[in-house]
Parts: sequence; structure tokens; C-alpha cells
Amino acid sequence: MPDALSALSAFTAVLRSVLLAGGVAMVVLAAADWAVRTRRINPFSGVARFMRAQVDPRLDGIERQVLRAGGHPSATPWWAVVAYVVIAALALAIVDVLFGLVREVFMATTLGAEGLLALAVHWTFGFFSFALLVRVIGSWFPRAAGSVWMRWSFGATEWMLRPLRRVIPTIGVIDITPIVAYFALQLVEGLVTRVLFPGV
Repeated sequence: MPDALSALSAFTAVLRSVLLAGGVAMVVLAAADWAVRTRRINPFSGVARFMRAQVDPRLDGIERQVLRAGGHPSATPWWAVVAYVVIAALALAIVDVLFGLVREVFMATTLGAEGLLALAVHWTFGFFSFALLVRVIGSWFPRAAGSVWMRWSFGATEWMLRPLRRVIPTIGVIDITPIVAYFALQLVEGLVTRVLFPGV
């Protein structure tokens, strides 16, 4: 298992370097494409021809979204950079989460059955906390709330939010019960861990 942790750590370091290099390349391409689109570079130059043939077709989807939002086509390359940064950040976050899970499993196995049971409790509370976060984010995007990607979070959290709504009033139009539930989960997890697993 230590070898697996070392391999994952090395993979994460390489991935960060690759994504950083990709980000630098994206910024350079975006600057060149923006210069072509705004005619700061001769539209008949080799750079302009390369951009129109190789880069612009790959930005068609982003350009459609920019135009639909009322933006100018020349902003497309910079929005592509923003999209790249978001995707890269999500990829790194997923890898970090997986690395953390593997590390937690390794630490739990060194403590035997009690460690594995404590890990199961920790993951259970972590799942409910994550479901609350997804539900809150879903409430910001009403159209997405009914999608299969969000619907599960309502089923996983409604059992704890419904009783809280009976006793906690909304603040204007803001429902603060998910925040209360989140901190309550952290408190209960700490109490359960201290009571059931004092040695962990």
C-alpha cells in the first residue's frame, strides 16, 4: 500500500505539471486567436490561417454559448481558457479526493477492524455532507435540480431537512436548514467518533 500511495502522489504531481503546461499553452493560443479575431494580427498571415483551420473549429461549441449569452465572438478564446481552468480544477479535485480515500483506507487498515469501522462511519457522514452540498448547488440552478445528477441528493437529505424546517424559520427567501444540517452532521460525527472509537 505505501507503494500505491507513492505512485498516486507521483501521478498527482505529474498531472499538475501537465495541466499547468496545458494552461500556459491555452493562454498563448487564446491570446493569438483573440488577436486574429480582433484583427490585431493580419487576417491573411500564416498565424491567422492556422487559427482559423485548427483552433476555431474546436471552439465552435463555446462560441455558440458566448453568442447565446449575448457576448462577442472575440471573447470566445478567453472563455475557452476559463472552461479549461474549471475542468482542470475539477480533475485535480477528483484526483485529490481519490488519493485521500486511498490514504484513509491505508490508515484504517493499519488500525484493524476498529479502524475500518471508524472509516465507514466517517464516509457515511461524508456522503451526507456531500449530498447537502450538491443539493444547495442544485437549488441555485432550478433546471438542473430535476436532473438525475441532482435528484439523488434530495432523497439523501430530505429526511434530515424536513424536521429542521419545522423549527427553523427561513431568513427572507433563504432556507438555512442545509447549513444547520451540515454543522449538525459535523458535530454528531465528532461525538460518535469520540464515543465509539476513542483509540482511533
